[in-house]
Amino acid sequence: MRVLGVVTARGGSKGIPKKNLCLLAEIPLLQYTAEAARAASGLTRVILSTDDPEIAEAGRRLGFDVPFLRPVELARDDTPSIPVIQHAVRYLQRCADAYDAVFVLQPTNPLRRPADIDGPIKLLQRTGADSVISVTDVGHHHPARMKIVNLDGRVTNPPFAEEYEGQPRQLLPKFYLRDGSVYLTRTDVLIEQNSLAGDHCQAWIVPRERACSIDTPWDLLLAEQILARQARPAYEADGIA
Repeated sequence: MRVLGVVTARGGSKGIPKKNLCLLAEIPLLQYTAEAARAASGLTRVILSTDDPEIAEAGRRLGFDVPFLRPVELARDDTPSIPVIQHAVRYLQRCADAYDAVFVLQPTNPLRRPADIDGPIKLLQRTGADSVISVTDVGHHHPARMKIVNLDGRVTNPPFAEEYEGQPRQLLPKFYLRDGSVYLTRTDVLIEQNSLAGDHCQAWIVPRERACSIDTPWDLLLAEQILARQARPAYEADGIA
């Protein structure tokens, strides 16, 4: 199976300016994804999709292919992910470079490991699924415990609330939240169905201690604390020139 890795890293981040190049534990955020992708064995090629020349140059130094600069209209705050990935796939198809599946690698998930790349690829092949998407257990933030706060401040329960107040977590149905580190989709599903999931989506479960997506300075602080409590994996030891 030929699998294309697409690293999505636009330049116009609002929550954290130049987020994809910001430092996490003294290492550029983009480098974590570069190291995991380089150590994985299942990716045929990895390209960087960005509209920002500075990010493009940083990506080249980290070993990414940067075959194009993303069009401005695909790098706005409200741009969905699907057109961005489709643009990359179609660009390469015009260059006679086709792939069976596409793995979206968001730099905002720095705790992704090589096994979180190779494992989903093997799962896609084994199950014949349309896609594999990573999820993590919601834990104590279970939707059954959510509340509606009305305009007058009164608290009411949503239709999916727990059977009674304080129902033990063990008695609630299992719920999972997308964590963003794995979006693996067959190319025909992406292009023909305009979808990253398709009809048959398999779950790649990520432990909560690695389900970290960087959107705000608080997320950076949390990720730094997680990294400070674990040694950097061996695949990252040498860094990237």
